[in-house]
Amino acid sequence: MHISLEGQVAVVTGASSGIGAGVARGLAEAGAAVVLNYNSQPEPAEKLAAEIKAKGGRAIAVGADVSKEADVEKLFDAALKAFGFIDILIANSGLQKDAPAMEMTLADWNKVIEVNLTGQFLCARAALRIFDKQGIRQGVSRAAGKIIHMSSVHQVIPWAGHVNYAASKGGIDLLMRTLAQETGEKRIRINSIAPGAIRTAINTKATTGDAEKNLLKLIPYGRVGEVEDVANAAVFLASDASDYIVGATLFIDGGMSLYPEFRNNG
Repeated sequence: MHISLEGQVAVVTGASSGIGAGVARGLAEAGAAVVLNYNSQPEPAEKLAAEIKAKGGRAIAVGADVSKEADVEKLFDAALKAFGFIDILIANSGLQKDAPAMEMTLADWNKVIEVNLTGQFLCARAALRIFDKQGIRQGVSRAAGKIIHMSSVHQVIPWAGHVNYAASKGGIDLLMRTLAQETGEKRIRINSIAPGAIRTAINTKATTGDAEKNLLKLIPYGRVGEVEDVANAAVFLASDASDYIVGATLFIDGGMSLYPEFRNNG
């Protein structure tokens, strides 16, 4: 099976590091032009754009706070101005502000919900409006557009001390499925990826030394995930190879969402 995204344009939010950067690289390697969104630090996104272009690809970096409606509109306007079309949205931006529920401030609750959930809605809405106007681009994709929401295993696994994050990811599940139900008849495909433990800079402490050994007790497959594992899934879901997949969540977690601590307690 050959997967190609030649001629397509992808917007990737939170693309300056970690999973977002890995997915952007994967999309570019498959032939897509990539719009790399960042929030406050342009340098990593600009460096990635230069890397993609040096390899013969097309990429631009665009700053936007996805929790702000005006910023989201500017992001998608910039993408259209640069490339003329948008075919793929990877709604990836997210953050954590952790605390036990009794100690969590309202500001930290609101910030996580605004970025992780409201931000994904605002980006999806902007993409849907463009997809609906464009329609199916014959010879480019069988769908009028593809949205991939980046969720987490914590859309199904409760996570004490992270109630705002878990709530935002649980919300993404029904956001995605409701949008998929609403827009499927327009030949717009919407799905999610739910990563488990992925080896990124933000997870360095949890994925090295003794911490990694403890983490592996929660991963039946016996290894920590790499950003390429998520990127490969995103490229597949963005391609015609997954054209009949609508409203699904693909867990990329080595089996973490199987609650492996219950293996001997049935």
